[in-house]
Amino acid sequence: MCATLTLKPGTRLYFVGIKGTGMCALAELLHKAGIQVSGSDREEVFYTDAILQDLGIPYAASFAAERLAGPFDGVIYSAAYDPETHPELIEARKRGIPLWKYPDALGAYSAGFNSSGITGVHGKTTTTAMAGVLARAVGLPAQILAGSGVRGFGGHSTLRLGNVYFIAETCEYRRHFLAFHPRRIVLTSVESDHQDYYPTYESIRDAFLEYIGKLPPGGELIYCADDPGARETAERAYQARGKGELTLSPYGFSAEGKFRLEEYRLDRESQVLRLRGLPQTRFRLRIPGRHSALNCAAALALTDSLLRLEFGEAGWTAERLEGARKALEDFQGSKRRSEALGEAGGILFMDDYGHHPTAIRTTLAGLREFYPTRRIVLSFMSHTYTRTAALLEDFAASFGDADTVILHRIYGSAREEYRGGITGETLFQKTKALRGQVYYQEEPEEAAALLESLLRPGDLFITMGAGDNWKLGRLLLERYGGSGA
Repeated sequence: MCATLTLKPGTRLYFVGIKGTGMCALAELLHKAGIQVSGSDREEVFYTDAILQDLGIPYAASFAAERLAGPFDGVIYSAAYDPETHPELIEARKRGIPLWKYPDALGAYSAGFNSSGITGVHGKTTTTAMAGVLARAVGLPAQILAGSGVRGFGGHSTLRLGNVYFIAETCEYRRHFLAFHPRRIVLTSVESDHQDYYPTYESIRDAFLEYIGKLPPGGELIYCADDPGARETAERAYQARGKGELTLSPYGFSAEGKFRLEEYRLDRESQVLRLRGLPQTRFRLRIPGRHSALNCAAALALTDSLLRLEFGEAGWTAERLEGARKALEDFQGSKRRSEALGEAGGILFMDDYGHHPTAIRTTLAGLREFYPTRRIVLSFMSHTYTRTAALLEDFAASFGDADTVILHRIYGSAREEYRGGITGETLFQKTKALRGQVYYQEEPEEAAALLESLLRPGDLFITMGAGDNWKLGRLLLERYGGSGA
């Protein structure tokens, strides 16, 4: 950062890439804090367009250097854009307007609160969303920022309940989370990912260790005891910090202590769970998967920590417990996380962001357990050539709980350059060698006719990945006469 980011009412900030989920969420929080926000982005329509329009935040659906002629106190830009080549960022520099990347701006914002960072390779968006609805249910004066639209937040990515605590999803890619100022961290999982930046498991693990190192003396690390990487990272962090310097709070089926999942069962397309430390309450979730139960335990552990801070040991009153129970039972998830789009022709249409073999495997296993009578038909689009190449065998073996699989081209990233070799067909051939009922269609929407011949009443059709095959699910839902959720 070239200067200290001042976040006072009346400050004039311009957002380059304002439609991005994190950018839009931060713009919303700053707008509601009295800061004058405007910005720009590409012409393509995102769900965030409706949010910005609803808030009355002015933005342009194009980029133009002349827009920076206005009197701005700073420019916040998406990490997807390069200040050396982007016309608006080049113009801002010419005019001497300070620039901040989104992670740095989020970090500056977090410094003004008692902040909690939720991180991990998997599960951080859902955990943050659950923490938000719980904070509201128990009366915590908090602000929440999630990495996707949340139905419980009115479709927005933020929730503003007060000005004491800040709960935010924090991203490990390129160590973006090191700009954040956490008092406590929730660590959901650690394993190899983002191979273009972290070539080995040890390199990504050490980035999480560096983040945990930002906790103040006595800071709390809430971690998943069931995840080998999170467990190892927590143990290494504790050894490095020394006794009394770091408070460890494990959660999960194998955890010791109050956040151990002591009861877990399925009941009528929902799951029921109970924590050791809250034995009088059984929580019910209507979203699938044991991973969702773990995310729930993490959110409850964070809520417990903040309740003790805000209200002392009497934080969990009967009224707050009942509020938490109802909030979780009503929880409908977040955008692109086992998101139910609608049902038509007897077929349930879903969409999920899972783009790592572990996420694919656990999500499909959760759906298989949750919907035992439905046939699962999957459309998967792999994201980034480097991830696909590094985890090719794992990807091919991750579709076991799907009855039928349709694979597509690899969805490339602007952050990498394709050098030949791995393609979507490579993954198809690897997968075909392991199982039957697998098809390849280069472009997702070209698979519509094939799927219309395959799908039948009672099926569950799910699009999965960080690419653009989500459009296929919506296209088919419309063709079958559905209107969507």
